[in-house]
Amino acid sequence: MDKLLINNIDGFIDAVLKLDSKEACKNFFLDVCTIKELQDMSQRLLVAKELRAGRSYQEISRSTGASTATISRVNRCLNWGSGGYAFVLDSEEKDD
Repeated sequence: MDKLLINNIDGFIDAVLKLDSKEACKNFFLDVCTIKELQDMSQRLLVAKELRAGRSYQEISRSTGASTATISRVNRCLNWGSGGYAFVLDSEEKDD
């Protein structure tokens, strides 16, 4: 990956880590992202939850509106990605 891109990503992640409340996080992402981008990211997290629950692609597509391509990508990340989805989902399970 391009060094400049990596530095930009690191800077963005550093900014996110400075957010100290749900409200601050929400306001930041509303400024940084379009509504569609936020909807897409939210949908992907929901897809990850449903995949982890063992639902089929067809069930997930019907309940979330996600395309099978999106579901497949999320599934690939769950199985062979960096562990980001797993970390968030595991954290949510601990909070329940």
